[in-house]
Amino acid sequence: MNPIATLIAAQIDRWRVAGAPLIIGLCGTQASGKSTASAQVAAHFTAQGLRVGVMSLDDLYLSRAKRRELAADVHPLFATRGPPGTHDVALGIAVLDKVRRGEATRLPRFAKALDEPLPESEWPLLAAGCDIFLFEGWCVGARPQTEAALVPPVNALEREEDADGIWRHFFTAHLAGPTGELFSRIDRLIYLRPPSFSVVYKWRCQQEHELIARAGTAGAPAAMSDTQIARFIAHYERMTNHITTDMPAHADLVIQLGEAREVLSVIANDA
Repeated sequence: MNPIATLIAAQIDRWRVAGAPLIIGLCGTQASGKSTASAQVAAHFTAQGLRVGVMSLDDLYLSRAKRRELAADVHPLFATRGPPGTHDVALGIAVLDKVRRGEATRLPRFAKALDEPLPESEWPLLAAGCDIFLFEGWCVGARPQTEAALVPPVNALEREEDADGIWRHFFTAHLAGPTGELFSRIDRLIYLRPPSFSVVYKWRCQQEHELIARAGTAGAPAAMSDTQIARFIAHYERMTNHITTDMPAHADLVIQLGEAREVLSVIANDA
């Protein structure tokens, strides 16, 4: 396992109570390594004979049609997946509640290349009696900003396309309401803290370039240019910066990352 996964596995080992499901929230920016770490942690505990489930917040994204409805009814920026309000929160709650009750459940999957959820027939089945459930995502466990913090725009996207603040006020209210209900199902929260928001652009570009390289001459489906990435992550900037300052005080474990995603420090707040 990589160092991040090793740290997470050791903490989960300390938290776990035999016979009881443990739902872990793992928050980290795009391309921070959370998905890789989750997969490695799941493999580690599965090898020990435990039942482990993994779900990404990304797997709960609404379909393009439903996001278009949201864009028409609330604000055009909701056509782009990402902020609270663009996820099927009721589905996520249903999955986590089944895990809590020890029931078998299908785990949703979203195809980013198609920008659509996969049909339920293609969702993997998590057997009953799950021991550890990893719920990872870019804003998992986040708390809403204050009203005052929502007033000034944080980037050109907000200045030019959300000048009246409707978009950011709506997703903040959603985070305080339905999305917050989803996050309340988490038992323990782990945060992979980036050194800055600017490094997210670098990490995301690296990720996209690697994807394109692996795809070869055929090209990666739905690959984005660096300019497209810059616009895409602008949708995440406000909440990412807020999480960076707010989450270290309430996460159970904070893993501070450096620019190369190396672990710089570890702070446990669950003593």
